[in-house]
Amino acid sequence: YTRGTVTAFSPFDARADAEALRKAMKGMGTDEETVLKILTSRNNAQRQEIASAFKTLFGRDLVDDLKSELTGKFETLMVSLMRPTYIFDAHALKHAIKGAGTNEKVLTEILASRTPEEVRNIKQVYLQEYEANLEDKITGETSGYFQRLLVVLLQANRDPDGRVDEGLVEQDAQVLFRAGELKWGTDEEKFITILGTRSVSHLRRVFDKYMTISGFQIEETIDRETSGDLEKLLLAVVKCIRSVPAYFAETLYYSMKGAGTDDDTLIRVMVSRSEIDLLDIRREFRKNFAKSLHQTIQKDTSGDYRKALLLLCGGDDE
Repeated sequence: YTRGTVTAFSPFDARADAEALRKAMKGMGTDEETVLKILTSRNNAQRQEIASAFKTLFGRDLVDDLKSELTGKFETLMVSLMRPTYIFDAHALKHAIKGAGTNEKVLTEILASRTPEEVRNIKQVYLQEYEANLEDKITGETSGYFQRLLVVLLQANRDPDGRVDEGLVEQDAQVLFRAGELKWGTDEEKFITILGTRSVSHLRRVFDKYMTISGFQIEETIDRETSGDLEKLLLAVVKCIRSVPAYFAETLYYSMKGAGTDDDTLIRVMVSRSEIDLLDIRREFRKNFAKSLHQTIQKDTSGDYRKALLLLCGGDDE
């Protein structure tokens, strides 16, 4: 079951695709159109088969060739499409915490939106690929309550969805109300524990109950009572509990809003969600921002980069 825009291409012939890509990049100049058409219309598993056939036929590394033949954002997008799915998030996190300065935005986006199963997988892959413990790396680069909530999310022990206990819903909503609106200074610990460990269906009820008790959406309280990286992470967690596709629709919207585009975010979200829920993200985008994702990308990008993003996006939602 997938709500992605990219699915397995049929009839698929890895060798024929490898040959077409080699031809597109051989000699003077590159036929970018062929490259983008093939890579956006095959799913990730098929792209890995193409890379393997490419090496077998020509003794060359497809990713290296893409890097040497393409440039800029278009190159980044094509290389991102070639990254094996299972390693995509681990790779993004590795780059978010390496070198000077940490990219909190990437930590927030990935750890707030992935399922517990996905987080467990990321930790395992991180250890295999980089021979390092992801939690140690993250705690070494972050601090305070922001760090604590990341650690809670990294445990990937959120309660599974089941029958919701209304008594516990009431209790959690009251605890959050007392920890936020009623307290001078905020009891961040309570927010971290409840938002980081309760089940999705339970928390959705807690948010409704919170609204009834306080007269505020939980997002408004977080916005008022916290700040900085912690605030962004708490808000991302709440939004993902409400709806992961809506969270990503908003992330995409803000990556293109105003002057300049946050291309790293645009590429990361389009690639990572293309086989999962991009159809749902498109629907939420249309509903919440009065224009389609397709139109927004069209307006905000250009060249082969735009062509490739629009193909990943799939249709336009008028």
